[in-house]
Amino acid sequence: MNATDRLNATFLALADPTRRAILARLALGEASVNELAEPFDMSQPAISKHLKMLERAGLVSRGRDAQRRPCRIEARPLEAAWLWIERYRQMWDMNFERLDALLDELQSTKKAPRRRRGK
Repeated sequence: MNATDRLNATFLALADPTRRAILARLALGEASVNELAEPFDMSQPAISKHLKMLERAGLVSRGRDAQRRPCRIEARPLEAAWLWIERYRQMWDMNFERLDALLDELQSTKKAPRRRRGK
């Protein structure tokens, strides 16, 4: 999978609120599928489908601890998504700075005393 495909898979996985909630839970530490399913009104197989999507995106990995298969979050794809978003945030910041400067200029022009016309 190339970098563009990985980024697309990351954003596709993050598009679903259930998957984002699963990642938020895993950010606190590893958990089993049953533990991840607890807060949702979903079956364990439905949660497993969400986990498979997160695994395909590389956002989650599963370990093996005897009979338990704990899930853990993987940060690298999130870092790539953050870097992609960060480029646009910088552009937006520059646009807002230019807008702030323009608004300051307009306000100072408005406050400047106007010359009175002679009668």
